[in-house]
Amino acid sequence: MAAQSNLAPVIIKRKKVIAGGHHGGAWKVAYADFVTAMMAFFMMMWLLNATTEQQRQGLADYFAPTIPVNRVSGGGDGAFGGESIFSEETLPQNGLGATTQYAAQQQQQRGDSGTATDDGAQDATNEELEEIIAELTALGGESTVMKNALQHIVTRITDEGLVIELFALDGLPLFVEGTDRPTELMETLVEMVASVSQAVTNDIAIGGHVRAAPIVLASNPVWDKSTDRATRTRLMLEQNGLATERMQRVTGHADREPVHRNPMATRNNRVEIVLLR
Repeated sequence: MAAQSNLAPVIIKRKKVIAGGHHGGAWKVAYADFVTAMMAFFMMMWLLNATTEQQRQGLADYFAPTIPVNRVSGGGDGAFGGESIFSEETLPQNGLGATTQYAAQQQQQRGDSGTATDDGAQDATNEELEEIIAELTALGGESTVMKNALQHIVTRITDEGLVIELFALDGLPLFVEGTDRPTELMETLVEMVASVSQAVTNDIAIGGHVRAAPIVLASNPVWDKSTDRATRTRLMLEQNGLATERMQRVTGHADREPVHRNPMATRNNRVEIVLLR
């Protein structure tokens, strides 16, 4: 018999190591990309929530290759009248971001038929309306008063016709606060509009808009105030030579259609004069 050994048996344990797996770093790169994408997404959502529908439409129109830039008369020379497109005051003043003369399809005002005419007739009408815009802009060179007044006018062409918007700014109201008594600025603006409107025979529609009341009142005056100011504008146009027969509609919109994100902003005090097609 073989002699028994007192030595313990040698046990060899081989451990198989697999590279990668859950201890690798590839997942960290993917996770970082995911977090970056989520941050960009929420930042975009925040920016969209911080702008109004008209501002978003203005930005969209600016990047649309088929829409010409600088087609709104707002008293400036550049695409944005010398202001940044993100200016708190420029965008609300210019209505649709000061990038297009033609309103967005979902915001276009409709005429009696509810649809646009054929292309040839539409182009001819637009040319006539553009001539009125050019004449209105030219009035700003007659005097310093006219030039300053032109900063309170925005024009845009819609399916319904040429919209001439007269708006107030802080410290420069169109009407005496709480009344329909026009200021000297409003009288100058109406005189300018009446002057260029005499060159055509289009019927006219007038809409009054006011800012929201800062407090809840038992009797909210915004409806009466907007209607009274629209009516006063009609009377002023007639006093400046426009025929009464051309007045087709006078409407008070109260504070229901603000152009500024703050419903109590002075910019929401405005009158829209539409030269109907």
